[in-house]
Amino acid sequence: MSAILEHAVARLSQKIAKFDGVIKFSIIDEGEILLDQKGVRIEGGPSQATLTASADVFEKILLSELNAMTAYMSGKLQINGDMSVVMRLARALSA
Repeated sequence: MSAILEHAVARLSQKIAKFDGVIKFSIIDEGEILLDQKGVRIEGGPSQATLTASADVFEKILLSELNAMTAYMSGKLQINGDMSVVMRLARALSA
């Protein structure tokens, strides 16, 4: 199991314990993390939305060193799927 994925799960878990929806974080060259009503875990599978970026970009977003919208607009973060679910995630992470 990737130390980068484990670190990302720990960071996400600190910010949000569970989520009313299904979001997949695809970390390039590392793997996938799923966030849903069960919590945050290293796992792939179907999702309502997928966020894809490098480990460095995800780390900066989780540390609030990079705004997710800025990352998306600059092409560093790709988003596929239901944008309303992504917006709910953004609100939950900023709370």
